[in-house]
Amino acid sequence: MKRFYRLLVLSIAALSGAHAQTVKGLVKDGSNYVFKVKGESVKLQFCSPTMFRLRMSQGGKFEADEFLMQESYSWPNVAVKAASTKTGVTLSTASIKVQISNVPFKVSVYNLAGKLLSADADGAWKKGEASGSTKLLQADEHFFGFGERMNFIDQRNKKLNLNVGRGKSINENHLVGAYNINEANYAPVPFFMSTRGYGVFLHSANATTWDMGSHNNEQYSFSTKGGELDYYFMYGPDFPAILKSYLSITGKAPMLPKFAFGLHMGTYSGGTWSHEEQTSDAYVVALARKMREMGIPVDILILDSTWRLFGKIGGKGATSFEWRETFKNPKAMFDSIYAMDYKIIGLHLRPRFDNGKTYDLLDQARAKGYTFPENGKPGEFVNFFDQKATDWWWNNGVMRVASIGAKMLKTDEGSAFGALANESDKVGPTGKDAEKLHNVFPIAYAKAPYLKFQELNGFRGVNQTREGYAGIQRYPYIFAGDWPSEWQYFAPVIKAGLNIGLSGVGYWSHCMGGFEHVADPELYIRWVQFGMFSPVAMVFGMDHPGYKEPWNYGADALGNFKKYDHLRYRLTPYIYSNAYTQYESGLPLMRALVLQYQNDPNVYDIADQYLFGNNIMVCPVTTKGAQTRTVYLPEGNWVNYWSGEKYTGKQYVHILSPLDQLPMFVKAGSIIPMQPEMNYMDAKPVDEITLDIYPSASSSFDLYEDDGLSLKYKQGDFSQTHISSVLTAINYSLTISKPQGKFIPTSHAYTAKIHWDKGAPGSVTENGEAVKKAGNADDLVKASGWYYDKEAKLLWIKTIHSNREHIAVSVK
Repeated sequence: MKRFYRLLVLSIAALSGAHAQTVKGLVKDGSNYVFKVKGESVKLQFCSPTMFRLRMSQGGKFEADEFLMQESYSWPNVAVKAASTKTGVTLSTASIKVQISNVPFKVSVYNLAGKLLSADADGAWKKGEASGSTKLLQADEHFFGFGERMNFIDQRNKKLNLNVGRGKSINENHLVGAYNINEANYAPVPFFMSTRGYGVFLHSANATTWDMGSHNNEQYSFSTKGGELDYYFMYGPDFPAILKSYLSITGKAPMLPKFAFGLHMGTYSGGTWSHEEQTSDAYVVALARKMREMGIPVDILILDSTWRLFGKIGGKGATSFEWRETFKNPKAMFDSIYAMDYKIIGLHLRPRFDNGKTYDLLDQARAKGYTFPENGKPGEFVNFFDQKATDWWWNNGVMRVASIGAKMLKTDEGSAFGALANESDKVGPTGKDAEKLHNVFPIAYAKAPYLKFQELNGFRGVNQTREGYAGIQRYPYIFAGDWPSEWQYFAPVIKAGLNIGLSGVGYWSHCMGGFEHVADPELYIRWVQFGMFSPVAMVFGMDHPGYKEPWNYGADALGNFKKYDHLRYRLTPYIYSNAYTQYESGLPLMRALVLQYQNDPNVYDIADQYLFGNNIMVCPVTTKGAQTRTVYLPEGNWVNYWSGEKYTGKQYVHILSPLDQLPMFVKAGSIIPMQPEMNYMDAKPVDEITLDIYPSASSSFDLYEDDGLSLKYKQGDFSQTHISSVLTAINYSLTISKPQGKFIPTSHAYTAKIHWDKGAPGSVTENGEAVKKAGNADDLVKASGWYYDKEAKLLWIKTIHSNREHIAVSVK
């Protein structure tokens, strides 16, 4: 490795303009601090008091701004004080001090208390086309992030290669190739957070390598295969603050339409690979009807590959936009299913154009220059980097299906741009241009239909995609890929969800029960439990003829599916409120424990527990036949969701885990809003919200509500209802404030379900008025009142007033 540092010297190029100032060879030019390192320009730009960007040019030139990874380059002015030192200069903001040494060139970052956060070992360097940075690895430092990794949570002492794609095998053994959890790279993200209180985002679309101490326990490094060194450094010190800074660069995940938090169901329409002749529109309609008749909640239905006729050139790996002959009347199919109150029907496709029996879209697109070149000739991939090509693809391809009822796409195989495709021996575009675009192609590919359908449908966009990179969270959800229905892949899929959430992607899903092969019914049951407590709940499989449809796995599996599906729908107010928290702060719905307990080393390697929202900890069972499992409870007090047993945190507990129970714990003090049971979203008015309350000291919850569909929430058209709970030695109070905000929610009453082991209260009042005692809990369905269930240790209170008024309940 060739080290690349030298004495800081005056940057002559940066001296143009009357506002340039120098401090010991460092030139301030606008918001940039510019200096030279062995002939190359280096820029350091403060983006906020806690974040800066460092770039090293290539041949004196910096790359142009791109807008797939990074959403905006507009930063506010940051107050910076520059001071000379014996070895260089120190640049200080209100939060950090950046010390730049002259000889050798190094950058060190401290907090204002003088704690070293990060320091260069060899500084910035170049070797051939590669460029990178080597930094000191501190003894207590651990690293989290890097995208949808399936092997580890803590990446200290690991080496990672980040480049979008499936695993490949040099010996053609599929089990250690495509099913290699170490190599799986469906959605890598070149970003990490350190327990020292900082994060790094390597702003590069090229393949990157990260050695986080695997060869030297005192150093770590990151490098990019080509292009300039360009990275952001961000100080927290806590992980949520670091994640929020990262998302200020790459963009927030938008709010999904509320119905998208219901169940998504995929189908091969009755015939998967090698069974295409068994597909039909009749199968799809019958499937949709059966879900409704069996009372299984679902809102989105997605037809996978076999809806379409495989074309003449690309076969399964391309899209002709022609319906298979077995689909006799696709429009009638759409109409019939929408008449059953499904919100969206989507279609799977691939990014290549193809010629079918009727349409010659590939020939037309090539003639117009709308495909990306391959080996100097017109290729097959839609050039999603060209807006004209994207518009033509939409108007001449997608609109053939959107005009009769399709409302979203599943944009699959984005990794095949410049790499080997799943169902083809083609590699698509090659060369340096394709290599540089390979990682961001999945973003451009998902962005196009997300925005187009959002405009066409008139509500928030929905798009499902398998591959992603930094910035994919904007378009808006990914799924974990084609993992077989085997126990060995269950736990790695959970790790994938935790890691992608630590990397800024909040909306993530997976195939409940696995994708390929017939699942063990017990595995199906356990995987479904996890799936219903994932950010996006999706069931889909290619196991012909079962397809992971819940009735195909036995009575216990069907009962389990319905139980947890209904529970998810009841939790919609809780999930939707936490989704808004995700939009505002970046905290994902599915949170690795380290995200909120980063100072507790016990959580660094926990890969099978997570917070679902702010209040519920989910602990899936990933061992066949297990009837118990060990759970780590972080700091605080916790309550077993099923038994009500209370625990003190910072300890390991061994609990029962019967097959029908997903182990879950609730933070003491939690207030969890729930809606009535429904078979699809908004099947009936939410005229009553149940508050599932676990009293402890003082706590609160902000119930978020909006119209569930439009983009008005971005302009502040929403409301929040502040709900607070206070428990003292002599009194318990529950306060439900009137909704605050532009949006006027529908009228609803509240029923408080209070976990109460203090016996029947002496009195219950609401706004100073006595609340009547009911004869039993069922009496509260029709009238306000309170009832204490001494066996269940539950205090039920149905409020007198609705959300149109301020409500103050007192229990003595």
